[in-house]
Amino acid sequence: MAGGVTASTGGGRRGRGRRFRPRGDINVTPFVDVMLVLLVIFMVSAPLMTVGVPLELPKTTAKALNLDKEPLTVSVDAQGRVFLQNTEMTLDGLIPKLQAIAENGYDQRIYVRGDLTVGYGRVMEVLGALNAAGYRKVGLLTDQKKRAAQP
Repeated sequence: MAGGVTASTGGGRRGRGRRFRPRGDINVTPFVDVMLVLLVIFMVSAPLMTVGVPLELPKTTAKALNLDKEPLTVSVDAQGRVFLQNTEMTLDGLIPKLQAIAENGYDQRIYVRGDLTVGYGRVMEVLGALNAAGYRKVGLLTDQKKRAAQP
């Protein structure tokens, strides 16, 4: 008759009598997926966390600052309101707050950000308050001008 007879495991199902054996390696695909989602979230949200007071700063060709830690920043917005970091303050309340911050010394540099449309006198009032609080290392921040491509 026919050449050979094949053995069947019964019922046409494969591996019916086999036992489940756990794999020894780790499936890292879900871990990579979560890390990529977190990366995208942080990439989108990081620029939003750097500026708390919306200002239009003057443009200059100066180089960007290289800072290791978050600087102490005083901002003056277009309406002339004064902010210490992201907290709105009166000019009279700014001096005691800065003196309390400077208990460890006045060696810390403080940066002043003034909106392009705010009056020069208002920024000078803030600089005078910083001087009265004891700060001598004061810097004025600007935005960088976009340089035209050279041929």
